[in-house]
Amino acid sequence: MTQLICGVDVSSQALDFCLGRNGPSGRVPLAAEGLEQLIRLCVENHVDLVVMEATGGYEKIAFSRLWQAGVPTAIVNPRSVRWFAEAMGFLEKTDKIDAGLIAWYAEVKRIMPQPPAPETQDRLRALVTRLRQITELRTGQLNQRRLVHDDIVSQSFQELIAVLNAQIRVLESKIAALLDADPLWARLDQSFRTVKGVADRTVSRIMAELPEIGTLSNKPITKLVGLAPIANDSGKRSGKRPIRGGRADLRSLLYVVAHVVARHEPDFIEFRQRLSDAGKPKKVIRIAVAHKLLVRLNAKARDTRLKFAPAA
Repeated sequence: MTQLICGVDVSSQALDFCLGRNGPSGRVPLAAEGLEQLIRLCVENHVDLVVMEATGGYEKIAFSRLWQAGVPTAIVNPRSVRWFAEAMGFLEKTDKIDAGLIAWYAEVKRIMPQPPAPETQDRLRALVTRLRQITELRTGQLNQRRLVHDDIVSQSFQELIAVLNAQIRVLESKIAALLDADPLWARLDQSFRTVKGVADRTVSRIMAELPEIGTLSNKPITKLVGLAPIANDSGKRSGKRPIRGGRADLRSLLYVVAHVVARHEPDFIEFRQRLSDAGKPKKVIRIAVAHKLLVRLNAKARDTRLKFAPAA
């Protein structure tokens, strides 16, 4: 049975929609009344799925409201839609054209509905993101303070850094309480910490930014993070297999943590030494160790979920 897909192009002020690839289209404001109009339109036309691009967070309100109204919705990567459009010969780009292309892309790719994350997951992600932002701000202030010799300016730095330290402590406390309150998260926390070098911030970042851990096999989870080598062969040529895409912020964190783990865990020490003795470049070793760490954490998460399931 053919699905009717509504493509929605999201901007900061409006939602441009198109029913199917070439169906009726229009625009509604990105506000309560506009969302209600879009919901009524979808219900009256028996829309099976609404698909929109990730647009810097502007799509979150519409995504949440559509699901609350019982309209299945999914969010897709805008880069993938743009590549699809160019492959299909569409070099033009307008909001109306984009809405139709999103619907077409979703049909071809057989995009499935993506239920919203639980409220606790959203809260954890928000807290972890804010903690990372404030930590980066504090690091910047500490670096700038080293170049200051004026007493008044130095005092200003100290006062601001004290405020940031207080906020960091509050956020860390809230994140810890949130993890402890969830039985599965608490067990995952304990499991991850059995790897020497994996500490509280690493655990909270993984929980917030990679909720799929333990639910996917190793290849999909490493590809999701962007640590899976991408095949680059053609004919007789066997090219280098780069990594790309994925969740860059989490991947950067895993590089740092894997470097620490590789100084404490015997099998990681041996693995890194073996690669070094084989003459592998430092960058390749760095990626390989991070890949190994992610696979190890994914295995621990999978085992923990299996043990937790009967008890739940």
